[in-house]
Amino acid sequence: MKVAILAGGVGTRLAEETEVKPKPMVEIGGRPILWHIMMHYSYYGYKHFVIALGYKGEVIKKYMVDYCSLNSDLTVNLRTGEVKIMGGYKPDWTVELIDTGVPTATGGRIKRLKPYLDNGTFFLTWGDGVSDINLHDLLRFHKSHGKLATLTAVRPPARFGHLELDGEQVVEFSEKPQTKEGWINGAFFVLEPGVFDYIDGDDTQFEREPLERLAKDGQLMAYKHTSFWACMDTLRDKKRLEELWQSGHAPWKIWE
Repeated sequence: MKVAILAGGVGTRLAEETEVKPKPMVEIGGRPILWHIMMHYSYYGYKHFVIALGYKGEVIKKYMVDYCSLNSDLTVNLRTGEVKIMGGYKPDWTVELIDTGVPTATGGRIKRLKPYLDNGTFFLTWGDGVSDINLHDLLRFHKSHGKLATLTAVRPPARFGHLELDGEQVVEFSEKPQTKEGWINGAFFVLEPGVFDYIDGDDTQFEREPLERLAKDGQLMAYKHTSFWACMDTLRDKKRLEELWQSGHAPWKIWE
């Protein structure tokens, strides 16, 4: 199965970072959040990625092309130009980098990836969210119901600390936990090729008409994920993820 990742958005709420790079290249622990997402899929054995590029897509292309040399020792023969790569971590990934246009909406980006997804079931996620979701369980759930689309329903992180009170006494304090009420779309989709028929063109927002129509037709199911999930929308989100990473206990880091 291939993994489609949307990595073409501008990321206006992270303007301090995204003036010079696309949002998926904003770093957590010295690595782009895109890398964290790919490491997660790779841990479960899904190592063929199809990445939809848009805004500053050349930054992602350069990162992927230079990945091995930047993460290894090198011997460079300046006379011949030969470069020998020694050691380092070389992930067994195939990465297809597809330009899907800067102004293209999310649905349009997905539809432009159709020729590269082999007319089969595929994963899809955004390039700015991390989770500890078990992808094998997600796929089993998708195959069990036989519908066209599965999204991952999550409880978003609370914006403020949570207090559990007994009268005026605080009996429990949680600093920005997951909320206990309400579900939102956390992406981490599993989709069938029939989903492309629900996307009209470049201007289609996948989160609107396609998902609304899939739900109306009874073709959209929700896999409930109650553990860790976070989206990096703002600098505040980035700081929180960075703190988790530096603590040595980042919940989404399930790989060694």
